Amino acid sequence: MRERVKLLPPTLVQRFHGWKATTYSENSVWYKKLADEGQRPRAMVISCCDSRVHVTSIFGADSGEFFIHRNIANLVPPYELDGEHHGTSAAVEYAVQALKVSHLIVLGHSKCGGVAGCNSMCTGHAPELEEKTSFVGAWLNLLRPGFERVKDLPEEERITALEKEAVMVSLENLMTFPFVTSAVESGQMTLHGLWHDIGSGNLCQYNPNTNGFENV
Repeated sequence: MRERVKLLPPTLVQRFHGWKATTYSENSVWYKKLADEGQRPRAMVISCCDSRVHVTSIFGADSGEFFIHRNIANLVPPYELDGEHHGTSAAVEYAVQALKVSHLIVLGHSKCGGVAGCNSMCTGHAPELEEKTSFVGAWLNLLRPGFERVKDLPEEERITALEKEAVMVSLENLMTFPFVTSAVESGQMTLHGLWHDIGSGNLCQYNPNTNGFENV
């Protein structure tokens, strides 16, 4: 196995040295403070793996500000104690119970490939995702309840609506975690649902008073 691991490509090595000579050099005191004192992020962000979603850039954040967890379609599974491996649930537990974040944000986005895949799977156009061997398909099944809520919309509207449902399903599932419910009800932490339009740069937030997403 070890012989199959390769050295970084030169382009990434060059980028690292560029970062070390500029960004790090200009902020070395801050980085050393982070290293010595540990992280104290005020918020956790659960976002998509999509390379176009640049969480820290959207909020102009520095290192140490956000505890970020990324997965396909920014989904959170429901609370489940089955002894299996649960990466997203573990990240949520650590953020809430160890880091005691004040805000937990689910960030969805436009043109999400995972959401489009869920739509294809639920409409019978992606049988490969329904195979038991598909990790992606099993993961996207988490969004099936959201699909049921928007399935009667025209396809173009449906996919955008499903991207927002991915945020809502995750928020609903977060509230099945006892420690999340406790933190929210005690006022220790607030939940937030966001949807980012990559092309326009707009950011929308879920407003419970109108039951819809509105521009920030």
